[in-house]
Amino acid sequence: MKNERIYKMAFASVYPHYITKAEKKGRTKEEVDTIICWLTGYTQDQLQQTIENKTTFEDFFAQVPQLNPNVSKITGVICGYRVEDIEEPLMQKIRYMDKLVDELAKGKAMEKILRK
Repeated sequence: MKNERIYKMAFASVYPHYITKAEKKGRTKEEVDTIICWLTGYTQDQLQQTIENKTTFEDFFAQVPQLNPNVSKITGVICGYRVEDIEEPLMQKIRYMDKLVDELAKGKAMEKILRK
């Protein structure tokens, strides 16, 4: 499985890159956390715990309290793939998160990122 390497990566190893990407564009760590918690249903404490435990992406999404019911509204291209067309469920969830952070870094309003 070609995506196995990504699935076994610690979420904590990618998380700082999300923060850096957002901060370079004038956004904040708090906004990144808000997006991740919106998508996954994690509380801020649960999110911090997954980071401290160096939880893999596979386990990170396996332990999600509740994926946001509006994830189907996340559409568009990330890393050359349309997120709505990704067939592998775990990869699609990872790309949803990538897409949301990308939208934040591009200056999109939080209300629109959170599909309100």
